[in-house]
Amino acid sequence: MTPAPALGLTLNPRRLTALGRSELTLLVRNRAALSVALLMPLLMVFILRSTLGGSEGAAAVGEATLTGGIGMVLLLVVYMNLVSAFVARREELVLKRLRTGEANDLEILAGTALPSAVLAAGQSTVLAVAGAAALDVAMPRSPLLLVAAVLAGLVLLAGMSALTSAVTRTVESAGLTTLPLFLLTALGSGLFVPLERLPGTLASVCELLPLSGVMTLVRAGWSGGAQAHDLLGAALTTLAWVMITVFAVRKWFRWEPRR
Repeated sequence: MTPAPALGLTLNPRRLTALGRSELTLLVRNRAALSVALLMPLLMVFILRSTLGGSEGAAAVGEATLTGGIGMVLLLVVYMNLVSAFVARREELVLKRLRTGEANDLEILAGTALPSAVLAAGQSTVLAVAGAAALDVAMPRSPLLLVAAVLAGLVLLAGMSALTSAVTRTVESAGLTTLPLFLLTALGSGLFVPLERLPGTLASVCELLPLSGVMTLVRAGWSGGAQAHDLLGAALTTLAWVMITVFAVRKWFRWEPRR
């Protein structure tokens, strides 16, 4: 394995758009994955509306489910989809060829991630607007905080996907290599069960998981009322994971096929 050189810190909009357009073409060709990704938010809202109905506490459950749904969109559309994309482009020598051109490493990685990130942002918007209306849930009380949390999640999970691709040999094995982070996040980052409901020691450990800070900010952006120290802690946890991920990607990301 040849470690990647330092990532360039500049992003050329023209090259980034061109790379993103090429990746979007490849994503659209994968009709099965694209259909699941596009229909997931609407299907989730339909199922939840039928299940919750007019039950007591339905609004609170609906709000928790929509915030958890945003987390699931980030995991499925960004993390799991991008791991497969990075591995496929690497094994097909696409990444190697791109590095011989004008684009720097950061532009190549960002361009590959751009369509999935835009798709996830759009789905999160659908959940926030259509989901809230269908489930009779109040709209986000701090939309700017919610947007910032989603953007942080996009950056973090795009980096995590690049890192996970380094230990993924084939596209077929991506389902296995992404499973640990998916399960840890789904069960321990407060997607559907708030961390404060967990036992004290377990909650303290789960607060340090990669997506826990993002989910804390997502819930605070939707429901409001979070304490300043909780928001600061969540932001610092997210920033720390972003920095760790960037360092790890620069050191271990694979640009050429595994031999």
